[in-house]
Amino acid sequence: MTETFVVIGGDAAGMSAASKAKRENPDLDIVVFEKGEWVSYAACGMPYYVKGEIDELEDLVQVTAEEFREERDIDLRTGHEVVGIDPEARTVRVEGDGEAFDQPYDQLLIATGAHAVKPPFDGIDLDGVFTIHDMDHADAIQDYVTEENPQTAAIVGGGYVGIEMAEALDERGLEVHMYEMLPHVLQPFGESVATVVEDHLREQGIHLHLDTAVQGFTGDGAVDGVALEAETVPADIVVVGVGVAPNTALAEDAGIEVGETGAIATDAYGRTNFDRIYAAGDCAEAHNVVTDAPDHVPLALTANRAGRAIGQSVTGTPTEVGGMAGTAIVKAFDIGAARTGLTDEEQARDAGFDPVSVEIQASSRAHYYPGAEELTVMLMADRPSGQVLGASIVGREGVKRIDTVATALHGGMTVEDVENLDLAYAPPFSPVWDPVATAARVLSGKVE
Repeated sequence: MTETFVVIGGDAAGMSAASKAKRENPDLDIVVFEKGEWVSYAACGMPYYVKGEIDELEDLVQVTAEEFREERDIDLRTGHEVVGIDPEARTVRVEGDGEAFDQPYDQLLIATGAHAVKPPFDGIDLDGVFTIHDMDHADAIQDYVTEENPQTAAIVGGGYVGIEMAEALDERGLEVHMYEMLPHVLQPFGESVATVVEDHLREQGIHLHLDTAVQGFTGDGAVDGVALEAETVPADIVVVGVGVAPNTALAEDAGIEVGETGAIATDAYGRTNFDRIYAAGDCAEAHNVVTDAPDHVPLALTANRAGRAIGQSVTGTPTEVGGMAGTAIVKAFDIGAARTGLTDEEQARDAGFDPVSVEIQASSRAHYYPGAEELTVMLMADRPSGQVLGASIVGREGVKRIDTVATALHGGMTVEDVENLDLAYAPPFSPVWDPVATAARVLSGKVE
């Protein structure tokens, strides 16, 4: 009999798994349930849609629902929500099209993603207060800016989403205020990156309110201000971007284990504690190659890669989902910031390392070549072993060099290994000593 592979969730991990499984075994019945209407979309592009650099919201869709159904022969059912899992009976309970039914499965993937954290602020439900985590959110913000013509914007949270939305709304002509309760923006990137980004944001006219806790929002029907401890600052639109949390309720109700990170616990193959049930994407833990421990860093590549591996596993070729180092990059107006691995010495000590780090400034190109820009590179290693632990880079160009360090982390390389890498050189692209190699050379003198 033909087996059935059921997927819960129609975005990165879910559709990658479904597509790979169908390619590996065209006879496999694949049913995907997605409670919304959008599938396989580039969430990372949403701020640039609001900014106006992406003309149509549909441009962010990688593969349409129709293409999955007609060209890839996948039974994709949008507007269908899975409300229960019975691991013993191997069925899922589904609600959609005005009916409820049980769908049997032979293999199951939970790819329910994550949701934007919505703090219990007063006024959080006022018109004009948004989160931005899916396509409908992006569309709603775009419509509000176009139709209501707000003049002032408040961004709550100085992470990836906050930085990108500050740029987007500034481009739309709004006066932008950013509120961050911590001393710096981009906390996972480290202080050296954060201070450069903060100075640049101020140069662009963004009003930064650091070490500032938001108490709530004011307004009669629609938002008109942000309430702080000592004052209320006017705001005609608010975007709350304080992080995401994994969607695990469905799994927990079925007895599927959740790890210490709060995401679904999985092994190296994405398997949960129940036979034939996998989990991947923003709802699941991943293995951190630096700490050698489970971690939850919801990023697009991690989700796509894990989904693809599971799609291969369910067709008979067990494939590990792979580790991650938390590598990330963000654009802040004219500069970029990137990070990978461990960038905080306290976190490194908590993970069992004796961290030592250096911070250098280096040119992105040969110093005499036109267009050379200063890069700030922070590189961290374990003092006794010399193992590279992480890095952060910030500057106007060349921050994609973070991939060199990410590669070193996945390979378990030492500072000496990185210092001696044969990296490409030509004046338009790099100095003779690449900035990452320079940082490694300086750090070599501090490790044992």
